[in-house]
Amino acid sequence: MKDVSYERREVKRARYAVAAVFTVHGAVTGSFATRVPWIQDHASLGAGQLGFALAFGALGASCAMPLAGRISHRLGSRTALRGLIALWTLSLILPSLAPDLYTLCLAIFLYGASSGMADVAMNALGVEVERLLGKSVMSGLHGMWSTGALIGSAAGTLAAHLGADARLHFTLAAATLTVLGVVAAGWVLDVQPADDEEPPPRFALPPRSALLIGAMGFCAVFAEGASLDWSAVFLRNRMDTSAALAAATTTGFMLTMAMARISGDAVVNRFGAVRTVRAGGVLAAFGGLLIVLAGYPALAMAGFALMGLGIAVVVPLCFAAAGHAGPNPSQAIAGVATITYTSGLIAPSLIGGVAQATSLVVSFCVVTALACGLAVFAGVLRTAERGGRTEVSRPAAAVPGPRP
Repeated sequence: MKDVSYERREVKRARYAVAAVFTVHGAVTGSFATRVPWIQDHASLGAGQLGFALAFGALGASCAMPLAGRISHRLGSRTALRGLIALWTLSLILPSLAPDLYTLCLAIFLYGASSGMADVAMNALGVEVERLLGKSVMSGLHGMWSTGALIGSAAGTLAAHLGADARLHFTLAAATLTVLGVVAAGWVLDVQPADDEEPPPRFALPPRSALLIGAMGFCAVFAEGASLDWSAVFLRNRMDTSAALAAATTTGFMLTMAMARISGDAVVNRFGAVRTVRAGGVLAAFGGLLIVLAGYPALAMAGFALMGLGIAVVVPLCFAAAGHAGPNPSQAIAGVATITYTSGLIAPSLIGGVAQATSLVVSFCVVTALACGLAVFAGVLRTAERGGRTEVSRPAAAVPGPRP
């Protein structure tokens, strides 16, 4: 990366631009999640078949995410993000067009691949903005992602309530979000590689410094992916609720995540990363117990809301910790992103497989156990937390503006 100085107002503007990109990315995810029951019915799939199809998202992400670094290296961060966010928003249409299992597998493979590449690119820019500002911003950026997912899921809830065809819904959403994403990406920092900088490898294992941090993110994102893609199905199939109420459960989950992430930076600064994650793990585990034991829709909905509240800040803290850990922050960030994002795309398929063999209740027992792991193993963030505080404590004057 070239050693470039930026004016502080330019960095602040870039922060808002990256936040807007996070919002657009989340809106695509929220739109998709609320219409999973429609996609399941349209393709005539059982729970196991749906889980199998969703697994192709993980495969697509695993194959494509390592390419994001090379694309950014070749094109520069701004141009790369423009292209990748457009690819992601337009891929929303594909799953709704699939009439059967095989075409749905292909559609979700492309959906996962484009999502993963855009995710890595925008998180790398978020960490760069955090470094230049000298204070924590990653939780707030992920809060904007959750806000976007909330907006997308709210629109999906309305579309489900109106009985709208998901093909029309997704086409309109994709067109709108593509315009917003490309415009916002035009204002991010244009980070260029140094003249003598080697391009990143097409594939590299995560560095050792990222493995434990990535394991924490794995637990949180597994719970997030399971809740996003199966909360509506859980309410509709197990409790025989309406499509609108089932979709509203996903919306409630995203609402608590958005609220927690937006306020997350202040909480972490007050109590520290370790205590924040431990408390979140306890909340998420309690939410999981409510889901498993619920005999009424209101209890299950409350459980999903608590799950979202508990896991909300874990992923932002993992990305921030990776940025401050080890000699190669970029590689560590990519490693954590690969582990956590793959978890989110594997989770729905594993939930479906367990549900097919047993029941959705047993599936969410697995999610609850992983939530307990957050509380037990939060201490792995302690070393990275110290590094993060050292990084954040640097004065703003360390980022001077460009000289004429």
